[in-house]
This record gives sequence, C-alpha cells and structure tokens, in this order.
Amino acid sequence: MKLRAPELTGRGWLNTGGDDVRLADLRGKVVVLDFWTFCCVNCLHVLDELRPLEERFGDKLVIVGVHSPKFEHEADPEALAAAVERYAVHHPVLDDPDLVTWQAYAARAWPTLVVIDPEGYIVASMSGEGHGHGLTTLVEELLVEHEAKGTLRSGSGPYVPPPAPSTALRFPGKVARLADGTVVVSDTAHHEVVHLAADDEIELARFGGEGVFNEPQGLLVLPPEAAERTGDDVLVADSVNHEIKGIRLSDGRVRTLAGTGEQLREREGSGPALRQALSTPWDLAWWYDRVVVAMAGTHQLWVLHLAEDPADNTVAVLAGTSNEGIRDGAAHEAWFAQPSGLATSADGSRVWIADSETSALRSIAVTDDGFEVTTHVGQGLFDFGHVDGPADEALLQHPLGVAELPDGSVVVADTYNGALRRFDPAKGEVSTLTTGLAEPSDVIVVPATGDDRAHLLVVEANAHRLTPVALTQEAQHVRGEAHQTQRPVTEIASGAAELVVTFEPPAGQKLDMRWGDPTMLQVSSSPEAFLREGAGKGQGLTRSLVIDESVGSAILHVSVRAAACDGDPVTGEVPEHAACHLYQQDWGIPVIVVDGASSTLTLDLRGV
Repeated sequence: MKLRAPELTGRGWLNTGGDDVRLADLRGKVVVLDFWTFCCVNCLHVLDELRPLEERFGDKLVIVGVHSPKFEHEADPEALAAAVERYAVHHPVLDDPDLVTWQAYAARAWPTLVVIDPEGYIVASMSGEGHGHGLTTLVEELLVEHEAKGTLRSGSGPYVPPPAPSTALRFPGKVARLADGTVVVSDTAHHEVVHLAADDEIELARFGGEGVFNEPQGLLVLPPEAAERTGDDVLVADSVNHEIKGIRLSDGRVRTLAGTGEQLREREGSGPALRQALSTPWDLAWWYDRVVVAMAGTHQLWVLHLAEDPADNTVAVLAGTSNEGIRDGAAHEAWFAQPSGLATSADGSRVWIADSETSALRSIAVTDDGFEVTTHVGQGLFDFGHVDGPADEALLQHPLGVAELPDGSVVVADTYNGALRRFDPAKGEVSTLTTGLAEPSDVIVVPATGDDRAHLLVVEANAHRLTPVALTQEAQHVRGEAHQTQRPVTEIASGAAELVVTFEPPAGQKLDMRWGDPTMLQVSSSPEAFLREGAGKGQGLTRSLVIDESVGSAILHVSVRAAACDGDPVTGEVPEHAACHLYQQDWGIPVIVVDGASSTLTLDLRGV
C-alpha cells in the first residue's frame, strides 16, 4: 500500500526567498527530506553525503532539510539561520521547532532521510549515515520509472540563495596562543587558519583556504621540542576533510599528518596514521608527548604519535567504545557523545573534555589501573539547561570549549547557553562567569604581560570575533531552567518484546555472508533495570527483549551496523573484491510501558 507523503508544516522556511514550499509545488520531482539538527555531527556527515546528489541530479531532485531541534537553543530561528549558512546548506530548510513534521513522518532519530517519488508517495525511509550510494541508486531508479510514466518534470526548484555576508572571520571555531603572545584561530567558514598579532586583531598571515582545509576546528601549538623534531608548529583538526594537518609558520607549508581524507566508517582503527581514516576530528591537546584527538564523529578520544617523518606517525583509540552517552570508568569501556573541546591540566595529570551532546564536563586521567574517564558535570544525552550549584545537579547546554584557570578551576565555553561557566573541583560547584555571548565555541587563558592583567580570550562563533573577558569579575549563581529533549514517547508492552531493525540493501547490493553475518546490533537502556533480558552486543538485526514493567519508562539505546556489497546484477553473487558499503545508526528512544501496546519495536535503518 502506497503512503501519501504528509504536508511539510513548521514555523517558516529558509533558503526560499521568504516563500513557503508545499509538496504540491514539488510534484514531478524526486524529493529527499533530511531530518536534522545542527548540533548533531552525524547530521553534518549526511549533509556532505547529499551534496553529490544535488550536483548530479540537478533540476530533477529537490532536497529539503527539515530542522527538528534537539536542544532549546536550536529552536532559536536566528541560531538556525546561522547554522544553515555555517554548514553551507544549499537547499530549502523547513524550521520545525515543535517537531510537527518530524512526528508526521514518524522520525525517531537524527539524521533520518525520507524519499518521496514524483507522484508524492513515500518510497523509502532510512536512518543514520552511509546512505549516499544507496540514495543515488534509488534516485536513478525513480527517474527512469517516472520518465517512462510521464510523471517526471524538470525545472528550477525552490532554493533561493541568501545574500553573501562579509566579515574578517566567519564562524571561527578554536583558538590557540603561541609563546610570543600571538594567536592562531580557525576561521572555519572561510576554510582557513589565521595568525593574529598579540592584540588579537591585526592579521599576520592566513593559511589554507578551500581545497586545503575544509571547516578547520581545533588547533594545537606544539611544544618547542616536538615542533623542532617534526617541523610543524601548529596542528589543525581539519574536520570535514577528516584529517590532522600541520602548519609550518615560517613559510606557510601545510601537510597532512594523519587521515586519508575519507571518513572512517568502522569507528575503530590503529596503525600508520596516513593510512587510517578518521571521522570529524574536532579538537586537539598535548598529553604525555602525544596528541589527543577529540574524534567527534565516532564519539571517542584517539591519540596520535608524531614521528620525524609523517609516514611513521601512528594513531590508536584512547578512550570510548563509539556508543553515545555517559559511561565512566575504564577508558576502553567509556561512552562519550561528540567530544568537542580538550584542555590539558597544568600539572599534566588529566585532559579536560567538553562532551557536547551529553552537555557534560568530563576528564581522562591515568590511574594505577590505566586510563580512566570521570564525569564532573552532566546528566546524559537528553538533559540540559543553565543551572549552577552542586556539580551533580548543575546543567550545561552543548559545551564546545574548555580551559583550566590559574587557580585549578575549569572554565567551560557553554555554547548553547551563550555563557562561560566555572567548575571548582575543590568545592564541587558550578557557577557562571558571564553570559550574553554568541555561541562561544572555545576559550583560552591569556596570562598577564606587562601592565595587562590575565584574562580569557573567547571565540564567539556567531559574532565572528574573538572577545576578551576579564578574570576579575565576580561569579554569578544562575538557577535557570532544566530541560529535557522533547520527543514523542514510544509505547511498548511489558514482558516479552521484539526489536526489529529493517534493512533492505540498495539495488545491486546484498549482505555479504562469505565471512559470517555482516551485521551488528547493540542494545542497552537507561536505567539498566528496564531490560531484564536482551541487552548486549551481537550479530543480527532482531533482538528478543524482556521488559520490566515495574521500571515504567526508559531510554532505549540501539546501535546498528550492516555491510552490503556490490553483487553481480544477474546472479547476485558478490565478487571477491567487490566494493562494500557500511550503514550505521545510533538511536536513543524514549519508551514507556503501556498495557495493550505493541510488543514489537521496528526501526528503519533502510526500509523501502
């Protein structure tokens, strides 16, 4: 039975010149709806996967972004407009702050893609990353089918580019200070790294540009000994190129030190750095003579060892399983969610971590038992706000930057609250240093020099500037609102239940069973007691669960991966050296036990 696509309903539209877009206006074209939220690194990956489709299919395909926010700040229309520009979204975007269209299409995860045929019917729904190749195949099939039926039309679409802005910096990401007092800043939307004089304004040099960097983020000034040994002065987390690059300031040479330029799909790896794919490195720190990498795309910390010859550089996972959430303890068992800011403590005992999607301040340290992860502030994936006080009750909102203050306390660039927050480890308390900042994405401490007092230097990403903030101002105690991400709760019956992940490989692909089952399903819940049976990791796309009705409700965490390979179009056999494609998604689904509800929970990884 064909399902007619529901109308697109929201607060308004971006990238349309002020016009509303109706599905009737798009009849005759293939339409892909991209449900996204701008905090989500996986959503940013999908934006990159969609760009080749927009270029290839031109006036026969319309991509529509449906922005259904996770965080309170993301519902701000000005913040959304800035994000659409920052991430170079070149298609219409529906502002869906109340998740009206999200619910109409039964979306359960960021990102979700829905394909609508030229007659206005839903033909596919898929969650997660890695669908570029399969989408291409599906669009090709639809174009052939509807051209033959006479239901396909060409012509201009509803996209209207906004006026191009002009500022010296555009959505800067991170900042680092050199020994001579000058600073380097990642000019993210200009795809450059800028060297500024000690006044933080006069430009001394620019490095990179499009084709060299792609949305650079974290910066690390190497210690003198490491810089002399390697020949690189500043390291750059080149986020969209999925690489770590080095800059030699004397002549502007830029070279790759880690990464292949391809996005890592397996979420694990080690060995020669130039032969290992990475996934959206966001920040860098120097610790124990190694580079710690906040690998936002796989929700992990990695470590890069620099040799004299980049060919001898090596990388390895330092912490994180790639599952999203808060789990402390042994580094190899810990969970993160998009770690985006790093700072090494003055005594070198730990690295502080701004774990953005859990709205948390965390750290990694060395103990007698090895590397250990600790959460200092933060409740989980869906709890956030602006609340000061005892650290175990305090709330942040998607922090991106962190630095240690001279007194041993920690300042956090609390990005979506537009604030600088202070964590006092001795007292176990959180306070607010200042508010009213425009998405602060990084902060560093500038020590006193001459007549100038020590102060903070803040990257105000959405104000496109660096802003000094005095350290002498008195901390405030804000008791703002606590929030939880609001999404429809899924009802499920108590007792025995079945989890089913639908996955239909694209035409010309099949699950390759030559070396065993190429799927992985991992299930857990918060609280853990909700699942009496069925938690854990294993192969297959279905799982039998036993739910404890006395717990009542929970967040069900589901991670899935499936590998499909190109097969012979006639026989379906998979050649020995066939190209394979990895599909993966993580869900965090709020569920509640209700008598008479369905005992089957179905999730679409790729349903057609």
